[in-house]
Amino acid sequence: MTLLSAFLSIVADWRPVFPRKGTWIRAVRQALGTLTCLGRRTLTRVIWAQGRQDQNWSGEYLLHSRCPWQPQQLFQPIIKRALAYCPQRLVGVAIDDTRVRKTGRSIPQAFYQRDAMSPPFHVNLMLGLRFLQASLLVPLHRHAPVGTRALPIRFQEVSRVKRPGKKASEETQQQYRDAVKKHNLSRSFVDMGKQLREELDQAGGRHKVLVLTGDGSFCNRTCFGEIPERTVLLARARKDAKLCFRAPADSRRFYGVEKFTPEQVRQDEDRGWKTTKIFYGGKRRKIRYKEVAEVYWQRGARQRPLRLIVIAPTPYRKSKSKKMYYRDPAYLLTSDLHSSCKQLLQIYFDRWQIEVNHREEKDTLGVGQAQLWNVNSVPKQPALAVASYSALLLASLEAFGAERGAAYAPLPKWRRNARRPSCLDLVTLLRKEMVQNPVLLEEFDFKLTDQALVQGAAA
Repeated sequence: MTLLSAFLSIVADWRPVFPRKGTWIRAVRQALGTLTCLGRRTLTRVIWAQGRQDQNWSGEYLLHSRCPWQPQQLFQPIIKRALAYCPQRLVGVAIDDTRVRKTGRSIPQAFYQRDAMSPPFHVNLMLGLRFLQASLLVPLHRHAPVGTRALPIRFQEVSRVKRPGKKASEETQQQYRDAVKKHNLSRSFVDMGKQLREELDQAGGRHKVLVLTGDGSFCNRTCFGEIPERTVLLARARKDAKLCFRAPADSRRFYGVEKFTPEQVRQDEDRGWKTTKIFYGGKRRKIRYKEVAEVYWQRGARQRPLRLIVIAPTPYRKSKSKKMYYRDPAYLLTSDLHSSCKQLLQIYFDRWQIEVNHREEKDTLGVGQAQLWNVNSVPKQPALAVASYSALLLASLEAFGAERGAAYAPLPKWRRNARRPSCLDLVTLLRKEMVQNPVLLEEFDFKLTDQALVQGAAA
């Protein structure tokens, strides 16, 4: 099996998503063009990579603005196929938001927001879009000496509610305050968690427990208050969160009077450290942690019992001759009271792979670079690009397994220790197979040539 044939087998399951076969073929062409074109991933360069620059371009834009298809349905075949690589009872899904820069003032969903790359001493603003992404954490380290691979299974645009002007009436201001409570990032997180639970059941994972893991922005009352059944939340908490135990049985109170913080638990010498091993950074490493069960967070989770996990600072050296440094400790709150801490810690450390997804989507595949302003096109085209990227990652697992084999191009000298293929490795191999096997692309009328790629990059 080749990478191209495995990719086409996955995108063949996209056919029911589109109303006609012609629109499905156009979507697959755009998916291949987005992965293989050079330079900025604008629609014009994607069309150049297809060799269709001399034909009418309007259909490529109408695919997103007028054609009735739901972009989130593209990820359902990926969930169904990827479950075969998740044999454990706990299925980890990392959820995080990401921002895409925009310059057009005519994009309705674009708004000014905090730039995540701004320094801590000065907050910068950026005009752009905000997306909420969910990635399925496939534990490849169970069978091969490689890290977890995160497969995107959701990429949803989450806009901010537009604030009314200063001269707006009191009724309009009240409507705005009510809308903010219903349409915010935490509510989108809760809705996405419910949808993922339903899709996991439809894909044959009804007996599995869904573990939603996120950073501190999702450790709040809204996210802990509406957790779906057979689902748990694992989030990073503040070190000064006020926690407590249950009040004694003979008391009329529910919460205990004595409060404590996760930082106090870390500094408490009466609570001993436990040790376990997890796979992180290319090998299995020892992690020290403390565990406190049956705690309550009155302001964040109310009467829902939680479990606190405190991870000790991890030592590291920049080189063998340098002094020892320590990373900051981590404080986790989870609604899972029974699963082993080792499994939960492994899922939490694997959450970093969604940041790898964000980097490859923006830097390598140029998600968000398409110049679109239509209210329907803005959320659809990036979702198609991310679904193509997810299908490519899954195709590499189905075709060659988890490790970087002989099918990929030789590594340069400074990357001899790479054990799994990068996104650039997959794109390079995909281009090569598309040139060598044009028969597989006859159905899609796709002709990839070096001349078309170069001319498209220069257009």
